[in-house]
Amino acid sequence: MSKKIVQVYDRPAGGWGALKSVAQQIIGQGIPAKGARTLLSANQPDGFDCPGCAWPDQDHTSTFEFCENGAKAIAAESTARRATPALLGQHTLQWLAAQTDQWLEGQGRLTEPMRYDRASDRYLPIGWDEAFALIAARLNALPTPDDAIFYTSGRTSNEAAFLYQLFVREFGTNNFPDCSNMCHEPSGYAMREAVGVGKGTVLLDDFQIADALFIFGQNPGTNHPRMLGELRAAAKRGAAIVSFNPLRERGLEKFQNPQSAGEMLSGGSTAISSDYFQLKIGGDLAAVKGMIKFVLEADAAAREAGRARLIDVTFIEEHTANFDVFMADVLAEPWDVIVRESGLERAQIDRAAEIYMGAGKVIACWGMGITQHRHSVATIQMIMNLLLVRGNIGRPGAGPCPVRGHSNVQGDRTMGIFEKPKPAFLDRLGEVFDFAPPRANGYDTVAAIEAMLAEPGKVFFAMGGNFAAATPDTRVTEQALRQCALTVHVATKFNRSHLVCGTDALVLPCLGRTEIDQQAGGPQAVSVEDSMSMVHLSSGINAPSSPALLSEPMIVARLATATLKGRSKTDWMWLVADYDRIRDKIAAVFEDFADFNQRVKVPGGFHLRNTAAERLWLTSTGKANFYAHAVPTDLPIHLARDGRDSPVFNLTTMRSHDQYNTTIYGLNDRYRGVFGERRVLFIHAEDIAALGLLDGAWVDLESLCDDNARRQAKRFMLVAYNIPRGCVAAYFPETNPLVPLSSFADFARTPTSKSIPIVVTPHAAA
Repeated sequence: MSKKIVQVYDRPAGGWGALKSVAQQIIGQGIPAKGARTLLSANQPDGFDCPGCAWPDQDHTSTFEFCENGAKAIAAESTARRATPALLGQHTLQWLAAQTDQWLEGQGRLTEPMRYDRASDRYLPIGWDEAFALIAARLNALPTPDDAIFYTSGRTSNEAAFLYQLFVREFGTNNFPDCSNMCHEPSGYAMREAVGVGKGTVLLDDFQIADALFIFGQNPGTNHPRMLGELRAAAKRGAAIVSFNPLRERGLEKFQNPQSAGEMLSGGSTAISSDYFQLKIGGDLAAVKGMIKFVLEADAAAREAGRARLIDVTFIEEHTANFDVFMADVLAEPWDVIVRESGLERAQIDRAAEIYMGAGKVIACWGMGITQHRHSVATIQMIMNLLLVRGNIGRPGAGPCPVRGHSNVQGDRTMGIFEKPKPAFLDRLGEVFDFAPPRANGYDTVAAIEAMLAEPGKVFFAMGGNFAAATPDTRVTEQALRQCALTVHVATKFNRSHLVCGTDALVLPCLGRTEIDQQAGGPQAVSVEDSMSMVHLSSGINAPSSPALLSEPMIVARLATATLKGRSKTDWMWLVADYDRIRDKIAAVFEDFADFNQRVKVPGGFHLRNTAAERLWLTSTGKANFYAHAVPTDLPIHLARDGRDSPVFNLTTMRSHDQYNTTIYGLNDRYRGVFGERRVLFIHAEDIAALGLLDGAWVDLESLCDDNARRQAKRFMLVAYNIPRGCVAAYFPETNPLVPLSSFADFARTPTSKSIPIVVTPHAAA
């Protein structure tokens, strides 16, 4: 194995490595002065919200409110490079398709609208008026509005998302597949059933007083680096931080705060996790249920001995339903099943439970390592059960904290980007805008792909994102998109999805979060909602990358004006002349946004009401609900295949450290010690030996599914890693072709990208 590819990284997360990476990104994008100036405005009251993750902002006592990966996103958006039609038009789409995702986005900011010319196999410039007229004509020619599909990226602002859903519903459909369908949909579904709200109940202040933090299926060092500041502070004051993750992740082990002169100069760092449990992939439900079983058994013993109870009896009696049924189910679950399916030793589960019982205030955090499984809803409800059993919801320093990814994915859903809208919302929307919204549920992401595949001739419109690269079953998804009559992508940069064209195809360039949005009423600010339901303003500071760029709200307004001509009573162009007008309409539709314009202009913004945090349970029972779930026993173990007893591994997909969602900033994964290569498979050394192979060997991957379709991803290098036996990990989107479209979470339909049964064979060179 080449030492240039895999090296041991024994330094902490953050620190000098992070600062060096930030400097390299700024210089590499050709913006040394502009980049530094832009970073200083990130996440500031008078600046812009980072286009990266949705972790909340601090109290702004520091001018450095950005992290390494946020800086990469900001530098990439502020780049000096320009992907002009002339530049892209030098190449055919066939040639472009052979380039890497990093190369495609590395061409820089899009500058003009473009239309695909099938005769030359190239993108050519097109005027905005012509582009909107083309889209309007294709939409209005559809047999039914439900033949149009409108995708939304989590980067879209509240104002753009609100106008977008209004336009689409005035057009006549609820087809709103969005990135929530592919990430935290199970969190919303599970929590709404359990506590009546699909959002976390905690604020940053709660992290300052929690006695214990339990982190499930999350890698904050790469995906939410600013969270490490809260974890470091909690660790320093003695709070227990208990991490459950199949891989040892550096950000959960130790962190060197770049803003701490003492740590930076001394080379010191702060240990993050007090306990780290490497369960097997998909073993979280079993581990959490085991913790609850330990608590309930200890509570029964305490009650019999006349000692203080270990569960919150008063809270359970006053605020919850179904506890007796739930308790009976937990106590009946055999310990041997819990231990086997969790992949942990009994002593480890006991240890985690003892920490939980000894903590007065507990926060539970989780990420997509929990949500992208078949049993994700059940797992999240088991985490909620864990919190409920000791009253850890609805009081300071305690509660659930689903850590969402993209910067406004939660806000988009709040604004109505949802394929299953509530009747009361539709009633109010129709009343405010004087139209009759469609009532039938629309397509989620999986259903949208299925529909495009089954019924050629649809129109697909994407407000941001990289749909073809982000979705499962890549070959099938690309086939579905190519069967559309028209595909349209609103974007800041060129990406893989723009190469997967329908009969006709457009790419529409928009302003980025860092850029000044000048409208008829002057410079505009947009608003976003972070992962903890704080709503605040974002104002760009840089000149637009091209004078031809339009803002996302303006793109929606002009599209609606062209498409709904003579049908809509909404004055779209008046609304986008001043975004305060959009916010006034938002306030008229949503009670929680009353006085929106006044409240959002206070530095730091405002917090949306969370009824579960008030112990007001908007559920079917009027209380917080316990849910009983059996420990899953269907995780891959082995499978007789082709007459042989072939080992079947459980593959989880993940990001590298030089990546955000499908955007690839570089080929390094510093914290895992991988440099210059993305096609790697992390695997236990003993599993490599059992395969009769060597560390560094190249292999092919094939996933297993009941539909008998052959799904392969070829040429991955084996990397011996600290991961449980039988479990393997690799990066997406390279492994997305292995995820069957038909494999998704029960109830929530999120693709099972974190639990894919695969077989591994030596690479067969072409």
